[in-house]
Amino acid sequence: MIRRLALALFAAAIFGFTGTAACAETITVLAAASLTDALSEIGRVYQAKTGTLPLLSFAASSTLARQIEASGGADIFVSADSDWMDYLDDRGLIAHGTRKNLLGNRLVLIAPAGTRSTLAINPHFDLLGALHGGRLAIADPESVPAGRYAKTALTTLGVWNSAADRTVNAENVRVALAYVARGETPLGIVYATDAIGQKRVRVVGTFPENSHSPIVYPVALTRDAKPAARSFLDFLSGPEARTIFEKDGFIILGRRP
Repeated sequence: MIRRLALALFAAAIFGFTGTAACAETITVLAAASLTDALSEIGRVYQAKTGTLPLLSFAASSTLARQIEASGGADIFVSADSDWMDYLDDRGLIAHGTRKNLLGNRLVLIAPAGTRSTLAINPHFDLLGALHGGRLAIADPESVPAGRYAKTALTTLGVWNSAADRTVNAENVRVALAYVARGETPLGIVYATDAIGQKRVRVVGTFPENSHSPIVYPVALTRDAKPAARSFLDFLSGPEARTIFEKDGFIILGRRP
């Protein structure tokens, strides 16, 4: 009887230790909203291989960076531009040596799938006329990367001043995408990858690459990242993740020859 009780207590102790270890291995990833589909799929593949499902949270890069600054709690940050990664880097909140540019993207003009409008995107193109009295959905140009890229592109092409008062500023790029998909706005500016994943919109045109700064997604461990996070960070540059990123339309940066 005493032996059985001792074995039971030993098993309980082992189970408790294992459960605690499993909790400690939880990986929290904060990533730009435009990565929702790709990273969710990558997370499932990673779980199938390792038994660990990363805890993923998606929002505007600005929101996530401020969240990390205010309360920490994240192991990995993936931004949709360099500025917000710089913001955390300057404050000593990321593990600087782990930072790398992971992905690239393109900026596109979209319309609801049922429309047949076409629009050549070139200097001084008639964006205002194409809106037909409606509004242009973009992410907030004051803080959200997709909105900043959009404002820069429209400014470079000489049409921002005419369209600025006709914009609807969304909290992130996926919200801007939803406005167009639901037919609430006739046009919107999002990433090419967002348009690929949404059947209720169609791409009207692609913005010239020289109309805005390169769209880059840097990734890094946070300063207080758990050791297990390194494995997932490496996985994001591996062949399985690259296949998913490419399928969803992302540009792979730093590819090995």
